[in-house]
Amino acid sequence: MFKTRAISGAVLMAIALITFVCGGPILFFTMLVVSLIGMFELYRVMNVTDTKYSPLAITGFIGAVVYYFLVYFNKDEFALIELAFTLIALMAVYVLTFPRYKAEQTMAAFFAIFYAAVMLSCVVRTRSLDGGKYAVWLILGSSWGCDTCAYLTGRAVGKHKMAPVLSPKKTIEGGIGGVAGAALIGAVYALVLDAFHVFPEGAPVGEYALICGCGGLISMIGDLGASAIKRNHNIKDYGNLIPGHGGILDRFDSVIFTAPIIYFLARILL
Repeated sequence: MFKTRAISGAVLMAIALITFVCGGPILFFTMLVVSLIGMFELYRVMNVTDTKYSPLAITGFIGAVVYYFLVYFNKDEFALIELAFTLIALMAVYVLTFPRYKAEQTMAAFFAIFYAAVMLSCVVRTRSLDGGKYAVWLILGSSWGCDTCAYLTGRAVGKHKMAPVLSPKKTIEGGIGGVAGAALIGAVYALVLDAFHVFPEGAPVGEYALICGCGGLISMIGDLGASAIKRNHNIKDYGNLIPGHGGILDRFDSVIFTAPIIYFLARILL
């Protein structure tokens, strides 16, 4: 199991390396596919895909694709309107097919768009910023870095449970170590970039550390939130697409929450 998980993790990192470095259409279409798969996993869990051809799910997928293309072509002034029209379209499906769907399924259909598409699209948004080809790596550094540091710290000194009912293995000490580790990763990353003369005015060590630390803190909410949804629906994993890791949402649960905060802070601080 460990070998399978390690191999899958290495493949994911290779894909991230290629897509993040290339940016542009490659990153765009990769994140679009990741988002659509994540939506499908959530739709399946929340019973939005009640049949093979669910008009509610199809409407949600179309709404997510249109939103992504608006992001890609920098049409932010239309993005909010598009989401509003997508909600209207979902409600139209709900009332025109009544009583096929429950209100909870319709709300879940829209929630999945925001959760798996809108928030993950911030990876593309971050990459498109000035200096985004460097800042985008803070998303992975803060999410996956925090997760690794929290695990190691928790194993070493963890005593006090963070969420004993939801995730008994997570500890407060592990959480603190995860955030501190993420901040350290950000600082080291800035120094490494500075060694290659990326920053003409000096390395933003403090800014990178702050951004990664905040991202690490938020990433734990994403991780626990995804776990809570699984507990509510009595499932272990969202899927089995990634051997040893589960589904897309199992691996990207923290990235989903980290991407928007990194994008926001990068725009302000960098």
